[in-house]
Amino acid sequence: MDELSDKQVATLRQCLLDTQARLRVAIREELIKGDDERYADLAGPVHDEGEEAVADMLSDLNVTFTSKLIQELREVEAALGRIEMGIYGRCEECGTEIPYQRLEAYPTARRCIKDQERHERLFPDKGTPSL
Repeated sequence: MDELSDKQVATLRQCLLDTQARLRVAIREELIKGDDERYADLAGPVHDEGEEAVADMLSDLNVTFTSKLIQELREVEAALGRIEMGIYGRCEECGTEIPYQRLEAYPTARRCIKDQERHERLFPDKGTPSL
């Protein structure tokens, strides 16, 4: 299998940098929004158990969404680090080249499809599938 060309790596790097910038803005906006939406604002002026439950749920959803964005940002930064180290595009399990088409679709891919499928079978609770 052919190694990634310099042009392909540059294209994928720019895609990762664009995603990194977008995620940083989204995380910042979510954190600001979270500060603006205090519990009392979410629950409203009348406090009953139902309203408190809704406010708690909304707060939990905001935290979960922000955590997902932060995890995505970490994956992007790890991929950028692999580019800098010269190991981007190699499966971290078997060392084979990850096809450009896979990296185009999923620039943060760490594994070839075969090893990713195996990883997801062995660790089904490690988040959403990433094929």
